[in-house]
Amino acid sequence: MKKTVIELKDVWKTYNMGKVKVNALQGVSIKINKGEFLAIIGKSGSGKSTIMNLIGCLDIPSKGNIFLDSRDIAKLNESKLAQIRGKKIGFIFQQFNLINTLNALENVTLPGEFQNMENNKVSESAKQLLEFVDMKDRLHHKPSQLSGGQMQRVAIARALINDPEIILADEPTGALDSKTGEQVLNLLKELNRKKGKSLVIVTHDHSIAKHADRIIELSDGKVLKEYYNGRKHENN
Repeated sequence: MKKTVIELKDVWKTYNMGKVKVNALQGVSIKINKGEFLAIIGKSGSGKSTIMNLIGCLDIPSKGNIFLDSRDIAKLNESKLAQIRGKKIGFIFQQFNLINTLNALENVTLPGEFQNMENNKVSESAKQLLEFVDMKDRLHHKPSQLSGGQMQRVAIARALINDPEIILADEPTGALDSKTGEQVLNLLKELNRKKGKSLVIVTHDHSIAKHADRIIELSDGKVLKEYYNGRKHENN
């Protein structure tokens, strides 16, 4: 039986927009297994950004439970959530979110420094990761000196510096041309298959989602469909 690393149970997220309440998520239940490649897909307004924030411990639900390694993160304060984010989850964003004043090596080491890793250890790990993503010749280049694909490779290395169990990628190829996007996607698949990382990609692009082991499609804050190895399940 596969280990469940994250489980959402009847999760609701409600935002108060003045006098109007908006239900961004409505009773969503999802399990994410260790080593799984999951794609969460949906149009704008479907709730996929909200679910990404909840899975990534960037927010807590209005109702329901979210279990990370059997611990209910819905009951934790921001300080505890930040600790879990730093150790358990690596983030990859569409716009890279690199710090412009730092070079590639410094960008990758930064999350490790936040987790109080020893300077020598974090620097060596960062160099190894940059070599893994084929950026060993760009250690001292700043983001302005890198292409979009190179910046995303640095961002992937940064996401791995604390050896997280889960990689959470938000439209990771959205700012790249198709060829570079395919290279980045292949790199993410390698992380999943060879290093055993649980990979969750949040996207609107079906051509990206089709590479996943499982696809969950959201609509109006609810799970509309699930695909397991090509088999579709409708949620009524």
